[in-house]
Amino acid sequence: MAMQIHGNYDHSGTDYAERVKEKQADQRAEKVKEAEKAAEEKNAGKLSKPQDEYISSEKSGQKPTGLYRLGQDEKGNRKLFFDDPKAGHANEQDDRSEKSEDSKAPKVGGDSQGKPAEKCVTNTDKVDREIKKLKEKKQQLEQKIQSASGDEKKIRELEKKLAQVENELSQKDNDTYRRQNASVSE
Repeated sequence: MAMQIHGNYDHSGTDYAERVKEKQADQRAEKVKEAEKAAEEKNAGKLSKPQDEYISSEKSGQKPTGLYRLGQDEKGNRKLFFDDPKAGHANEQDDRSEKSEDSKAPKVGGDSQGKPAEKCVTNTDKVDREIKKLKEKKQQLEQKIQSASGDEKKIRELEKKLAQVENELSQKDNDTYRRQNASVSE
């Protein structure tokens, strides 16, 4: 029996491997398309989520809650004006920051009867002198302890005095003590 083969066959393995890879890629693409179609069908009945967008006060037809505008005061300096719709009038604000002015000196106004503002001065010189004396006393006691090398009874007594001075100094050498014991004059 004789067999005859018609056609041209290429027996190289690379063509077969390439064809398998192409089929797999096509199958994956089809699965992705099917998943997208299913997601579209699920979301088809739902409305899309609202997104934030800017709408100017002119287009919305509503009055703004407050308006800032730049203008000049009576001296020609630049001022920032705020039109407050609740108050019904414009408030003036300085173009410069108010914080810098507040840090320089606190503003103290007069009372409603037209009396001038009072100025108070705080003086901590007395407290500072007291603290300086305590520091000098501490130095003197430390020197006496170093010079009294042989007499242990005297050294213990000096160390006890030094501890008292250091304790007093730690209580007085702080801002709270200075404020509490400062002299205030008008």
